[in-house]
Amino acid sequence: MFVSLDGVRLAYPSDYGEVLALDGLTMGIEEGEFAAVVGPSGCGKSSLMRLATGLHLPQSGAIRVADKPVTGPLSITGMAFQNPSLLPWRTTLANVMLPLEIVRPHRRRLKHERTAYTQKAEDLLSLVGLEGFGARFPWQLSGGMQQRANLCRALIHDPVLLMLDEPFGALDAFTREELWAVMQDLHAQKRFTVILVTHDLREAIYLADKIFVMSARPGRIISEHRVPFPRPRPMDITYEREFVDLVQELRGEIADARKEVA
Repeated sequence: MFVSLDGVRLAYPSDYGEVLALDGLTMGIEEGEFAAVVGPSGCGKSSLMRLATGLHLPQSGAIRVADKPVTGPLSITGMAFQNPSLLPWRTTLANVMLPLEIVRPHRRRLKHERTAYTQKAEDLLSLVGLEGFGARFPWQLSGGMQQRANLCRALIHDPVLLMLDEPFGALDAFTREELWAVMQDLHAQKRFTVILVTHDLREAIYLADKIFVMSARPGRIISEHRVPFPRPRPMDITYEREFVDLVQELRGEIADARKEVA
């Protein structure tokens, strides 16, 4: 497995005692696979993301990425969140190139290879439909355009693992579906491994190869689904009976997980 979590337990201290976020969580993702994680609110999905990137370490259990134990923050990952968090004083192009100033070995090379890196950033912007917008500032872009730039920033340093935490959740339905198609195309071209956390079951099924369903807190994996639809997936597939049936199956599992702590 390219990403594996085995019997992971994570707890946070609080004023009211220890809060157990994850307990006995086990999952595996193959290299190049697109995985989605769904579950009740507060089940620990974002905690899982922080563990897989080494931002937090578990109290027990084992985490491995790229056949190495995770002992701290990983430089081989890219991350995109619901809020694009583009720096308002930097142009879109400069925002996209920001990780190159931080992540090794790119930060050592940037000074001498800036032209090549700039072209790479412009190529990424073109790939997501932002050709010619590199000189614009974030406040000059729509929400959907900002999120496209955010995806480019997450990919500029060629991560082998892309972590997506509700990246399209704040967008309107039409823009969200446009970016699903963009994300599908990016994954087809780059073949990075993806972990997507989302509350949108249609999004999970449209984008993912594999879907993990989590229990209520403390989170663990209670089921795993292989998405049966071939790629590339047209948007019309979201209205087909088999797709809708899978949405309902996932919704039922999550509803049952909520009842466990109700």
